[in-house]
Amino acid sequence: MFKKLPEERKTAEETGLLARIDRSRLPQHIAIIMDGNGRWAQRRGLPRTLGHRAGVESLRDVVKICVELGIRFLTVYAFSTENWKRPREEINTLMNLLIEYLQKEIDELCANGIRINPIGKLEELPASAQKAVLMARERTRLNRRLTLNVALNYGSRSELVEAVRTLAQKVRRGELAPGEIDEKLISSHLYTAGQPDPDLLIRPSGDYRVSNFLLWQLAYTEFWLTPVLWPDFRRVHLLQAIVDFQSRERRFGGLL
Repeated sequence: MFKKLPEERKTAEETGLLARIDRSRLPQHIAIIMDGNGRWAQRRGLPRTLGHRAGVESLRDVVKICVELGIRFLTVYAFSTENWKRPREEINTLMNLLIEYLQKEIDELCANGIRINPIGKLEELPASAQKAVLMARERTRLNRRLTLNVALNYGSRSELVEAVRTLAQKVRRGELAPGEIDEKLISSHLYTAGQPDPDLLIRPSGDYRVSNFLLWQLAYTEFWLTPVLWPDFRRVHLLQAIVDFQSRERRFGGLL
C-alpha cells in the first residue's frame, strides 16, 4: 500500500508539483472533509454504497502521499453525528467498510509508522465497529510517523459541549477557577488535544461549508476547495493543495 511509487509511473503534473513544494514549509496538519461519494455513484448509475467503496481508494492515496512527504497529522471526516439520518443500508455499508479497511490495512499501517486516532462519540458506534476501531488504536498507539485522526460519529458542536461540561464539572468540584479557563485549556479538552490545529483544510465536491467539522480548530486554517468528488481525489490533488497553501501569506490576524 505504501511502497514508493516508481518514478516512471508518476504523471508529469505530479512530478512538477513535487518539484515546486518547499519541504521546509509543509503543513503540519491537514484536515479533509471526504465528501461526494454518493454523487459520484449516482452520476455513474451506481448504488451510493459503491461510491463509498471507491472513496476508500482515495483515502489510501492521500495517506500514502502524506507519509511520503512527512506530514505529521491528517484528520479525515469519515462519519458525522448527522449521518445517522441516512438510509440504514448506507450506514451499514459505511460501518462494514470501516471494519474492512482497518482489518486489511492494520499491518501496513503499523509497518509505516501510522497511528490511528479515532475521534468522536465512539461508544455509540455498532459493537463490531467499536471493536475494530479500538483494535486499530491499540495496535498503532506507539507509532509516530503520521497520526491519522479518523472522525467517527463526530460533530464539532457536540465536541465543544462535552469539553464545556467537563470544565464545568471541574469548577463545581473546586478543581478549577472560572478565571483559569482560557483557549489553551479548552483546546486541551478537545479530541485533538496535544496536536497543532490544522494548517490546511481540503473540501472536495464543490461545497462551501465546514459541516460541523473542527469548528474550534479551524480558526486560522487555510481552506482549499475543489469541485473534484472524493472518489476521484488523488495524490496529485493533494499536491495541488499544498502548492497553493505555500503560496499564501499566513498572518493569523496580523497586519500585511
